Amino acid sequence: MRMKKEQGETRNSRMSRRDFMGVAAATAAFTVVPRHVLGGSGHTAPSEKLNVACIGIGGMGASDVGKMSTENIIALCDVDWKHAAGTFEKHPKAKKYRDFRKMLDKEGDNLDAVTVSTPDNIHAVAAMAAIKRGKHVYCQKPLAHDIYEVRRLTEAAREHKVMTQMGIQIHAEPAVKRVAEIIKSGLIGKVRKVDIWSGKNWGGGTRPTESMPVPETLDWDLWLGPAPWRPYHSTYLPGAWRRWWDFGTGTLGDMGCHIIDPVFWALDLGYPISVEAKPNKFNDETYPTATTVRWEFPARGDLPPVTVTWNDGDRRPPLPGELEPGRKLPDQGGLYYGEKGTLLAPHMGNPRLIPEAKMKGFKMPEPFLGRGINHYQEWINACKGGPKPSANFDYSGPLSETILFGNVAALTGEKLFWDGPNLKVTNLPDANKHLRREYRKGWSL
Repeated sequence: MRMKKEQGETRNSRMSRRDFMGVAAATAAFTVVPRHVLGGSGHTAPSEKLNVACIGIGGMGASDVGKMSTENIIALCDVDWKHAAGTFEKHPKAKKYRDFRKMLDKEGDNLDAVTVSTPDNIHAVAAMAAIKRGKHVYCQKPLAHDIYEVRRLTEAAREHKVMTQMGIQIHAEPAVKRVAEIIKSGLIGKVRKVDIWSGKNWGGGTRPTESMPVPETLDWDLWLGPAPWRPYHSTYLPGAWRRWWDFGTGTLGDMGCHIIDPVFWALDLGYPISVEAKPNKFNDETYPTATTVRWEFPARGDLPPVTVTWNDGDRRPPLPGELEPGRKLPDQGGLYYGEKGTLLAPHMGNPRLIPEAKMKGFKMPEPFLGRGINHYQEWINACKGGPKPSANFDYSGPLSETILFGNVAALTGEKLFWDGPNLKVTNLPDANKHLRREYRKGWSL
């Protein structure tokens, strides 16, 4: 059907379907541009697949590699080839490496992006090596082993203009977004207190005294990375490294980033102004078996100051008075105390008002944080020119620093006052030595 000519339209300004299709085809021809035309790594056309290298490919790393399967996985790196065997088999065309530094040197010109899924001890050195080469980075939580490393990574990502994402996968899940939407909408009023907790226990233990032969498939020196040298023992890996000060970040580093994430998001938190911790007895080798940590955050705009308290191991927050008799708290989660009501948010579960009777007639806010794209795809899209991922280092950096600051407080046994912008404890100068560790010779950030 011929459309009515609009006022001011001329014959030359009208476009037939044939003309339109011709222009569209020509436009497409110039839109799908090969990587080399766009200037190499870091300039990927949206229609192309990323060239990805993965560092740490066993355990959680294997899952992360699987999430990258929509892209071209061209290189895989792990210090333990037995532990990584299953991932190698699934990607036979990918080149295999033990040392990520050699991999980045050799494959760097072909790479667009890198994933880092190693023990916490290696996060910063691996991620920084990639960032300095201009590669986009996905790094598991927490971003680093210590606060100084987190800050340097955050700054470097900004300087090199790369797309980043920290591995807090549930950040993209509807349940977490629901928590943020309820609180941001003001449905429970202003929040001044939050309790968060995890029943996990990554603490306790003593250093083995007996020696063991290093497995032939493992490069123990590379596994240690920047940490001080010690003899190999099977107690450290593949998973128990989390309980050791030299390698992991304890229960707080393992689960804290996940569980404080909705708190950070919902309440627009940044750097705390103070932290104090009450741990069980512990030694200089392993983390406490249970810890209570309390952060104080300042007012943010029209949002009031808020106190966030963490418990792990066998510790739990006090049961709120609104909780029905006989009802227990979930093994992991959060309680948000607002002026108009209290929200119980189980970890990875749907948030509910307490008592449950308050849910009758309660109307959830209309979703406004977006749905339908997973955490990994967010980052992949960003690497191809899409929007910045929601768990990028500018967001997840301060979050990780806050979590790791709890471990610093446990080490000192004192309430610490924090100058976040200047990365400094102000009331106990000696505590600043715990913000940054010394690297073993041959390793640097």
